[in-house]
Amino acid sequence: MSERLFAGLDVGTTKVTAVVGEVAADGVLDVIGEGSAPSEGIRRGAVVNLEKTAEAIQKAVRAAERVAGVGVGEVLVGVGGPQLASVTSGGLAAIRRGQTIRPADVERAVEQAKAYPLEGDRELLHVVPLEFRVDGQEGIHDPVGMTGVRLEVDVLLVSTAAGPLANLRRAVEAAGLSIGGLVAQPYASGLGVLTPEEEEMNTLVLDLGAGTTGIGYFKDGRLAYAGVLPLGAELVSGDIAKLLKIPFEEAERIKKKYGAALPELADPELVLEVSQAGHPAGGIPAPELARIIRPRVREIFQLARKALEERTGPLEVAVGKLVLTGGGALLPGTEELARREFGLPVRLGRPTRVEGLSDIVASPTHAAAVGLLHYARASGEGTRPKKRAAKAPAGERSADPAAIWEKVKAFFKDFF
Repeated sequence: MSERLFAGLDVGTTKVTAVVGEVAADGVLDVIGEGSAPSEGIRRGAVVNLEKTAEAIQKAVRAAERVAGVGVGEVLVGVGGPQLASVTSGGLAAIRRGQTIRPADVERAVEQAKAYPLEGDRELLHVVPLEFRVDGQEGIHDPVGMTGVRLEVDVLLVSTAAGPLANLRRAVEAAGLSIGGLVAQPYASGLGVLTPEEEEMNTLVLDLGAGTTGIGYFKDGRLAYAGVLPLGAELVSGDIAKLLKIPFEEAERIKKKYGAALPELADPELVLEVSQAGHPAGGIPAPELARIIRPRVREIFQLARKALEERTGPLEVAVGKLVLTGGGALLPGTEELARREFGLPVRLGRPTRVEGLSDIVASPTHAAAVGLLHYARASGEGTRPKKRAAKAPAGERSADPAAIWEKVKAFFKDFF
């Protein structure tokens, strides 16, 4: 077995997912292990119970280890929650006359951009160079070797609140694991489901989770915006429970089995027998259930659009395609409703560019977990086959996102 192993950990509101991958001799990324466990210690992307979260992480990783036949000591962890935010910052570096631009000059410009004063107690996750300018010339991705006296750069700074992130670290370490790196969940989801063509054509990725919705905007092959809404599929179930006066668990069940985001897609002949608290069982037509669901899904789409347009301007100009992923995207009619709300081509995003247990991770619910494997491979954040580490790590390593994107794009070219 190859020693180039990668492990990703997606800690969601209702489920923790662990995925193990390795690079085969032919260069293909094989998924060799997958495990999941119900998550009871997470609320809208934040740890609210350390013990329960650590237990769920441990169960998910052990299940993945059993399938892979190898121990995992280090994981790449996805970071979500509404505390995640991104901002664009600029940096400048002067170049001596007669000299070409060196990597050190690029680093100086990026370092100046990183000095942007983030609000509150926040921790930086990613610094993604978006565009360089040399003496005012725009649209440069790699200025090294060029001639000029003024080097400017725009970078995307992705950060999250330090407190919730510290709790996530504690939960992972309490499960006996070391953290090899931290990746914003919308970033990972995009890596998991987008094709190279979609990255280049300016694509919006919406990861519809149970407690939150991740927003990732990919422009010219790079992450250009990342954010998370504190709204997810659980709110749809909550609306059903309140309006029909039924337990949340029952509302979740009928949503998954009979629900639709558009009334015209529901079976007009289907009448659901619903037992309401303190009342005899009553019937509700399936289209009526869809009429309860549709407003909340529309609200999520509208808020996502507003969040992105505050950064990019009119969505119709900035975005060429929308990719929906996450468990909430599996609700019938969600794609069509998105087409109507956004006025864009829409598709359902499933993890791609992996072999091995590809059928096990083919669901949109695995988008972020598989994306973590792609990120880990591109950054070189591998782990040797071993038992889980007994001690907590001294700190996490970080990788240069710009270099990672170049490696990821080069990797994708092998398949397209």
